[in-house]
Parts: sequence; C-alpha cells; structure tokens
Amino acid sequence: MSSSLAAAAAGFGSGLSLIVAIGAQNAFVLRQGVRRDAVLAVVGICALSDAVLISLGVGGVGAVVVAWPGAVRAVGLIGGAFLLCYGALAARRVLRPGTAGLRTEGEAAGSRRRAVLTCLALTWLNPHVYLDTVFLLGSLAADRGDLRWTFGLGAALASLCWFTALGFGARLLGRYLGRPAAWRVLDGLVALTMIGLGLMLVTGA
Repeated sequence: MSSSLAAAAAGFGSGLSLIVAIGAQNAFVLRQGVRRDAVLAVVGICALSDAVLISLGVGGVGAVVVAWPGAVRAVGLIGGAFLLCYGALAARRVLRPGTAGLRTEGEAAGSRRRAVLTCLALTWLNPHVYLDTVFLLGSLAADRGDLRWTFGLGAALASLCWFTALGFGARLLGRYLGRPAAWRVLDGLVALTMIGLGLMLVTGA
C-alpha cells in the first residue's frame, strides 16, 4: 500500500470512528431520514461542514482557537441551550403524539427551511464537533507531515459516506415506524440524546 493511500485510509478510519458516535447531529439526521424530510440538504450540510472543519484542523487552526477558551465556552452555552430546547420539543412529541410521522410533500417542502437552520445550529453550535474535527483530527493529521491533507481528505470522505448512509438508509426504517408508538420511542431517544448533551454543554461537564 502506498504511503498516500495509507494516509487516506487512516484518515477515513479515524474520521469514521469519531463521527459514528451517537450525538445530537446523528440523532437529527436519523430522524430526518426516517421522515424523508430535507434529507439531501441535511446530509449535504453535515458532510460539507465536516469537510470545512477538518480542513481548518489540518491547516492548524485548532492551535489558534485554543488561545480563546472563552469563545469556546460561549459556543458551548449557546449550543447547550439550543439542544435543551430541541430536546424539550422532542419530549413534547412523546407526551403529545400526533405530529410525528411521515409528512405530505407540501408539508415537507414547508419544513425544509426549518430543517436546514436546525442542522446548521446542531453542527456549528456544538463544541464537541470542533473537538473531534478541528482539534483531534487536526492533531492526527499533523503527525502525517506532508501527507496531512491526504489524511484530511480521507476523514472528509468518511463523513460524507456516513451521513449519506445514515440519512438515506434511515428511510428503510419507515416501514417499522407506521405506528405512533414507534415514533414515540424514536422521539424519546432523540429527546434523551439532545437533553443529555445540552446539559453537558451548559454545565461544562
């Protein structure tokens, strides 16, 4: 295996190991995929955002950001508050079912803008995203020397593959979610994930 291919493979494996972990972003993509609501836009935002953040990490921006811990803390507070609100809405759907489930084409088109804005917030207001992509992957890429950008390319490709599989593969679960009780379980998992991560960000845990 050539050194370039090895670096790309290492980047792909490292990126995938970090991205696959359960988090707010993955939970949101999964729910959008099951609902078939703005899936292409959501997948595109997640993959492109990761590519940008990974590029910043490979370029050494992580070391600069460390100099402003207050800014990272502020993002954590804002992101934590957002996750708590989103989690509360998911919990409300569990307690008051009726709005969950697949939507009609017209309703899906009307919710696309909200889905895009939510996805952007979940991605860019979550300090854990910066920790994984900018700091951690950036540090691993630095060890590759001249092949650090090849490593970063592999990590970005892992992100694209994962979010594509999660978003478009989730629709296969649609047939199992025909009953309101199944949607309540899904929304319950989303609520627990969002609220748990939101509390961690707000408290700085």
